[in-house]
Amino acid sequence: MNYRTIDDLGSLQGKVVMLRADLNVPMNENFEVTNNARIVRTVPTIKELMSKGAKVVVVSHFGRPEGKGDMKNSLQHIVADLQKALGKNVVFVDDCIGEKVSAAVAKMSNDEVLLLENLRFYDEEKKGNETFAKELVKPADVYVSDAFSTAHRAHASMVAAVKERPAAMGRLMEEEVKALEGALSNPTRPLIAIVGGSKVSTKLDLLNNLVKKVDKLVISGGMAHTFMKASGIDTVNEANSLVQMDMIDTAKEIIKVAEANNCEIILPQDVVVSKEFKPNAEHKTVGLDEIPAEGWSLLDVGEKTISAINAKLDECKTLVWNGPLGVFEMKPFDNATNKVAQHAAEMTSAGKLMSVAGGGDTVSALENAGVAKKFTYISTAGGAFLEWMEGKELPGVAVLKK
Repeated sequence: MNYRTIDDLGSLQGKVVMLRADLNVPMNENFEVTNNARIVRTVPTIKELMSKGAKVVVVSHFGRPEGKGDMKNSLQHIVADLQKALGKNVVFVDDCIGEKVSAAVAKMSNDEVLLLENLRFYDEEKKGNETFAKELVKPADVYVSDAFSTAHRAHASMVAAVKERPAAMGRLMEEEVKALEGALSNPTRPLIAIVGGSKVSTKLDLLNNLVKKVDKLVISGGMAHTFMKASGIDTVNEANSLVQMDMIDTAKEIIKVAEANNCEIILPQDVVVSKEFKPNAEHKTVGLDEIPAEGWSLLDVGEKTISAINAKLDECKTLVWNGPLGVFEMKPFDNATNKVAQHAAEMTSAGKLMSVAGGGDTVSALENAGVAKKFTYISTAGGAFLEWMEGKELPGVAVLKK
């Protein structure tokens, strides 16, 4: 890896380390954390910094407060969860810059962590303001950036602050970058990608990048309907699917680029159709020439397609996955996603496949399939994961190059 990590920082004994984490976790109306995965995954970096003798000050964004403070978006709500995950006392400061912060840092003991208030309570954070960044890092000797999920944004805490102090990426960001470089930049081939989503228009950059990099590309979800139509499957129409007629020519062009780059595109061979968009609705599996013209909707792919995808997985060494194969939120339309995910997990466990997945829906789908912990790596990032897959340079990662 050509990036600065904690190993490059030298002695941290007695130093104040500011850690830019991503603690933007889901919360219910009673301000209770409903999924603490991001908190838990931040803990190893905090513990390592403390074990090296550093005093750790944690900063993060939370929600969308649009540059003004409000209790709904206060990081105070996650103090108890962070404290529990860390097993250390967490002291909260209701600001992230200024005298109040400096005074709290001066009082810190070696066995506690300081958590500062939401960075986005200041407009300057999202604007990448350098003066704000200087104020933010004022009490710190060292800066560690561990919020890969925000690395696609050139916010003050992600770029400008990194330039103000000796800086490095934390272990979570290091893990993310290593996994993504291993999957896309320097993969063990053959490399297969599974990409789902409702619309082709939202994944154009991703598809255009992947067809030049992967050996096999499974196109699934609603966006597959447009590619099916572009491939001459005339039974797919606007009444029974999510086909985007204005994207047909674009899909044809992507298919041409794939052929020119020896990338094999895998599309559905059979589909599961239903009369209603609800769990356990009446449904049937049909061949592509039997799709009803209207009154039924395409909600999943059938066993023939599942077998074909799993056979392609058997030929590969690396998998990158973003997006479910069907409407996984409703049974039984999670069947294809579950079976392919379980097959990928079995291959991973057997040491035959490196599997990397990311994106909100993808993580939920793999959790639904019971295999999220069996993949080689599950990214905590949404937008940053997608932009990396699109081949874009992430400002919050680029600034940490050696």
